[in-house]
Amino acid sequence: MSLDVSRIRQDFPILNREVRPGVKVVYLDSTATSQKPLSVIEAMNDFYRRSNANIHRGVHVLAEESTAMYEQAREKIAKFINAPSARQVIYTRNTTESINLVAYTWARANLKRGDLVILTEMEHHSNLVPWHMLAAERGIQLEFIPVTDDGLLDLGTYKSLLARTPKLVSFTHMSNVLGTINPAADIIRRAHDAGAVTVLDAAQSVPHLKVDVQQLDVDFMAFSAHKMLGPTGIGALYGKTALLEAMPPFLGGGDMIKEVKLRSFRPNELPYKFEAGTPAIAEAVGFGAAVDYLNSIGMETIAAHEHEITEYALERLEEIPGLKVFGPTADKKGGVASFTFDGVHPHDVAQILDQDGIAIRAGHHCAQPLHEKFGIPATSRASFYLYSTKDEVDKLIEGIYKVKKVFG
Repeated sequence: MSLDVSRIRQDFPILNREVRPGVKVVYLDSTATSQKPLSVIEAMNDFYRRSNANIHRGVHVLAEESTAMYEQAREKIAKFINAPSARQVIYTRNTTESINLVAYTWARANLKRGDLVILTEMEHHSNLVPWHMLAAERGIQLEFIPVTDDGLLDLGTYKSLLARTPKLVSFTHMSNVLGTINPAADIIRRAHDAGAVTVLDAAQSVPHLKVDVQQLDVDFMAFSAHKMLGPTGIGALYGKTALLEAMPPFLGGGDMIKEVKLRSFRPNELPYKFEAGTPAIAEAVGFGAAVDYLNSIGMETIAAHEHEITEYALERLEEIPGLKVFGPTADKKGGVASFTFDGVHPHDVAQILDQDGIAIRAGHHCAQPLHEKFGIPATSRASFYLYSTKDEVDKLIEGIYKVKKVFG
């Protein structure tokens, strides 16, 4: 089914904003964070106006309503990724915290000096730094699947690394710089055959593709609400039940306990064992509303629309002399176009585009090693979502020609 983008855009109030008089926003930065539909904004507003109370503790009406809404959102999220049980969905602050949770609990309980962890050269810092910290603390070994010149993973080298019997393989499903959609099911299958546990950074894939944790057979998967039309400050970690039950708690405090004595405690059952303290309740409600919105449109429909926009954007960008786009062709990537422009720093590109209301991202996008791989300090990045249009792509191209004129 084709997407009625003009109708979709009516659901996003911010897309009608003039960032300066007569200049309407052209939002091409959804990889950093997505915009929010009115249904998400209203769901959170309605929670605070009608049902706000702490959860899991009170027996009064507001507390019971809040608890029900919080847990109903968890059920929606679990169904969205086809988790066997909502108990396997742990609320976190974001993808970063989800990966850190695995590093601080499962990894510290199971990895020892000399154990091998396989990552890739295209990882976001969120899936690099926690493992660097563990390597410094425990002496684990880190190895990396190389990225080819066309922005794909070198699976031949991956095969060689697997022969060294790694304990963990942690990788991104979709690169936030190159847009590359990695063959997650194949990478996970090979890791399991080698006896390794797998972690999938799905921050960029879950918002844009239909992701099924059972089909992937992934052990842990991390993603964030704010990249999938939901609020900031909340994300999720999916994990296989046996792994989660064997892991020690992440943070200590209220709600993550079954019983506390002066000299001991017993942790709570899943998922609460990993959710210490008062959580982001309104944000969970917004997370659930975002899932409802995505389901109402259909992930296949969203993916098809983004592919069409991305293909068009790449064709238009390639017509500009001196501009280089990084990453694979449109059939192997999501809605991301990162590029450099001869003689112009990416921040200058972004600043000039902003004069016409065009919002893109410039920098290393929390992926410095990947930029070093390509011998560049930074890129300009335009990214697309279900509300993006070809007209916005055309405005981007016009803006880049303006950059070319300014810098000669």
